[in-house]
Amino acid sequence: YMKSLVNGPDAEKAYQGFLEFKDVVEKNQVATASAPAVVPSGDKIGEAAKALSDASYPFIKDIDWLSDIYLKPLPGKTAPETLKAIDKMIEMGAAADPKLLKDAAEAHHKAIGSISGPNGVTSRADWDAVNAALGRVVASVPKAKVMAVYDSVKAITDPGVPAYMKSLVNGPDAEKAYQGFLEFKDVVAKNQVTTA
Repeated sequence: YMKSLVNGPDAEKAYQGFLEFKDVVEKNQVATASAPAVVPSGDKIGEAAKALSDASYPFIKDIDWLSDIYLKPLPGKTAPETLKAIDKMIEMGAAADPKLLKDAAEAHHKAIGSISGPNGVTSRADWDAVNAALGRVVASVPKAKVMAVYDSVKAITDPGVPAYMKSLVNGPDAEKAYQGFLEFKDVVAKNQVTTA
């Protein structure tokens, strides 16, 4: 079906290129995985992440992470509009410290492995690790790039979305999590690099 929507020869050529790429990747795979990420402890961002987790874990347990709402497009936004925000996220990722980015990906991978319960919630320990890892990644990127992501997401988010999402959970839990997030972002900002 998808091929019927595009130029057939172009699709065939792209598919052939993909198959060749797959073969190159397969021939060059590493034999063993690298060592798992070591999560530093005792640093300011790690301590702030623990406080954020204390404030936000009840909230994340309220969220139905298995809902299809996270798969739906943003109301009233086109794919090109949304891609502009995604582009800013990619630029931020490219500017991040690669080791910290890898550590954050590994923390997320581990957190996915501990998902349980009817709402698909990760363990508290993995929630702590994800928050700390993301805080360190954000701190490794200059503020201008971080704010470009914030501004681009704000530009494509209907002002009614936050209130609607809050209506799906326990309000006081959401407010406590938000306050914890504001305190966390201040610690991250104080430890942020100034240039890439």
